[in-house]
Amino acid sequence: MKFEIAKAPLLEGLQKVQNVVSLRSTLPILSNVLLNADKEGLWLTTTDLDVTVRCRVDANVTKPGATTLPVRRMASIIRELPDSMIEVEIDDKNQATFNCASSFFKLIGLSEDEFPPIPKADGNHTITINSGIFREMLRKTSYAASTDETRYVLNGVLLSFKSDKLTIVATDGRRLALIEQEVELPAEAQTDIILPTKAVNELLHILGDDGELKITPKENQIVFESGETLLSTKLIDGTYPNYRQVIPAQCEERVTVERESLLTAMRRVSLVTADRSSATKLTFSKNKLNVTMNTPDVGEARETIPIKYSGKEITVAFNPEYMIDPLKNLSNDEIYVELSDDLSPGVVKCDIPFLYVLMPMRVS
Repeated sequence: MKFEIAKAPLLEGLQKVQNVVSLRSTLPILSNVLLNADKEGLWLTTTDLDVTVRCRVDANVTKPGATTLPVRRMASIIRELPDSMIEVEIDDKNQATFNCASSFFKLIGLSEDEFPPIPKADGNHTITINSGIFREMLRKTSYAASTDETRYVLNGVLLSFKSDKLTIVATDGRRLALIEQEVELPAEAQTDIILPTKAVNELLHILGDDGELKITPKENQIVFESGETLLSTKLIDGTYPNYRQVIPAQCEERVTVERESLLTAMRRVSLVTADRSSATKLTFSKNKLNVTMNTPDVGEARETIPIKYSGKEITVAFNPEYMIDPLKNLSNDEIYVELSDDLSPGVVKCDIPFLYVLMPMRVS
């Protein structure tokens, strides 16, 4: 196996696939990247047996072949090489040599025969969506997914393909983020699937701002294809809870707030947070919003934001981190905060099909 390749695309390809590899893998082959050189170029593949990522890199292949090499070690070597063409040659004992300008490295790998099989995008139907739009939908919701492993079905995001619409939902039981996008769906493509958080993070990492993303659901698995990059993942098995029932039918008050002002105020007052149980109080009164935090062992902070509001005065307490998450992931200039009283869920909305439901905290 022999090929010549430029440093920049090879390093970019390795960075795309190396995040999947676990630092504590019990199988040595799972620490390696599968290199497959053919007439199309160089294919790089990694897997942890749940998530698989593959991408193609342009290379001048003079002798086709395949092997596996330690991906993080290889990426570290390529990163330090000069910005020049790299000659790579692998012998029949899976020993790779790298020649670049005055630099020489040898790296010992493992046979490709030990590498797990690569999933194929061969489901019954494929859904197409803009990759930038899909990535933004994940970014605006995935932070609300649970990290509590006892609630495994919530350790991911729900992708609901129904009625020519894709709905993405994430919740941890205390908050819920939801976003919708119209998509063309084949009649047989109506389905609900739960995408694991690790796969979500990989998609956020590898998807670009534009281009076509092909989504192919299969039984207990799903494949995403964008350009020369493929990601396959096992799905979370189980039934997602009925999220519609926690969304308030209507709230008594609706307040328009400048998103950046509220985000800045929340970040400032949260500097006196002691732990995750701390609460930030939001007091909505005539034409102003007071954001306050009082932590007995640390101190207190207060910010005042001008708003257009003439309804009843409402004071509600929220976890500051949970309030900051949607504010920093949205890009709208203005958001709408809907409230009824200090014990009812608050709802954040904006001018896109997005909503965020947040349970209030009880404070004395």
